[in-house]
Amino acid sequence: MSKVFNRASAGKKNVIILASIILACFALMTVNIKRSPKPFFLESVFIWIISPAQNLFTEMADSAASVVNHYLLTADVSRENEALKKKIGALLKENNALTEKALRQKRVGSLVDYQKKTGAKAVVADIVGRDATQWSKMIFINKGTRHGVVENLPVVTDRGVVGHIIQASSKVSKALLIIDSRSAVDSLFQDSRVTGVVVGAGDGMCKMKFVPVGADMKIGDRVISSGLGGIYPKGLMVGTVTRLIKSKEGLFQEVTIKPGADLSRLEEVLVLLPE
Repeated sequence: MSKVFNRASAGKKNVIILASIILACFALMTVNIKRSPKPFFLESVFIWIISPAQNLFTEMADSAASVVNHYLLTADVSRENEALKKKIGALLKENNALTEKALRQKRVGSLVDYQKKTGAKAVVADIVGRDATQWSKMIFINKGTRHGVVENLPVVTDRGVVGHIIQASSKVSKALLIIDSRSAVDSLFQDSRVTGVVVGAGDGMCKMKFVPVGADMKIGDRVISSGLGGIYPKGLMVGTVTRLIKSKEGLFQEVTIKPGADLSRLEEVLVLLPE
């Protein structure tokens, strides 16, 4: 009987323990579902211990992500800057080419207008070289015999006489400038009609020789070609008077002439062809 009672008592205890476990599990489930938003004491302790490490890890992760994003952004910006620099360079080059083209068209347009105004037969030529030393003042142009250019043809701009052709090949010709000491242009003063010969002074200026002492003229008077000499037709602008010296003993005046054409900045010229 004693053994039977013990077994019954042990079975009753087991039932009570099992029931207690079930109730505890149910209580925990209920607490997890309906518990207050405030953490339990143990949870608070756990959060207090782990929070600094978690914050440090979060900051490190954010910092690493920021560095990566900054690097990627910098790389993208660098590539964009390089692309923009290339694009700007191309646009500047294109703009410069268009500007030069417009300026050339303007200069050539002035020459063509001058040609039409005078009715002269002429060819436009580009300056492709210079030979400017103390003793020689010459230019090379990109027109030659195949374009009708031959020796002793006058070279001009819309501002005045430049010189004349002294050598011509099929594609390139050489012109002697009026400021060269070997150059001579039969000329006259446009107002007084007094004649003389304009020769090169070699320093960017010219002298007008054989002007009588008694000739009446002043600074600023225009000098034009007289049509004599067989090279320059009559009426071409040669230059203007910049200096006059009348010698009391000599027969002629010393007259300095500034060429009408700016010979130091020539880029295109007109070669007047035979009629």
